Amino acid sequence: MAASDSAGGTPPAKNSKKLILIGAVVVLLVVAAVVVFLVMMNQRQQQDDESSKAAVVLVPTFLPLENLVVNLADPGGDRFIQLGITLELQDDKVAEQIKQFMPSIRDGILRLVSQHTAEQLLQREGKEQLAADIRKEVARPLGGAQRQPQRADEGEFDEFGEDPPRRRPSNPVRRVLFSSFIIQ
Repeated sequence: MAASDSAGGTPPAKNSKKLILIGAVVVLLVVAAVVVFLVMMNQRQQQDDESSKAAVVLVPTFLPLENLVVNLADPGGDRFIQLGITLELQDDKVAEQIKQFMPSIRDGILRLVSQHTAEQLLQREGKEQLAADIRKEVARPLGGAQRQPQRADEGEFDEFGEDPPRRRPSNPVRRVLFSSFIIQ
């Protein structure tokens, strides 16, 4: 009887070892499947984040202005410039606002350009400064080129005698591009 007990005891031990081994393999397969699933979900989320960042990038709107012919501030008054300007704007809404103020904007640009000499405008720095000045001039009627508060030591304080908060309004005109620049 003792021999039959030992023979009967051995097979259940093998079966339990097999069950434990099969259970461990199943658990490993489930863990591996979960890890693969999490990695795939992470990659998909990163792709979605990248595509949403790409969607945030705004495509600029370009608004060409009619060519301007302006007398320059050279002695004798015999020099003039023919100037083609294209504005790079934030969006179509800004373009519509600029079109509403176009007579005022053209007048401001004409006055601004007429203060320069041919010598100034022939230099790269002169062109860059002119573009910056035109950018401010175009933004002025839109409220984007307001005068910045002065420093506190120059006497600008709020009602409590403290520095006012300094906010810099963003300019809806991104860049001023010259499509023609002829000085005669």
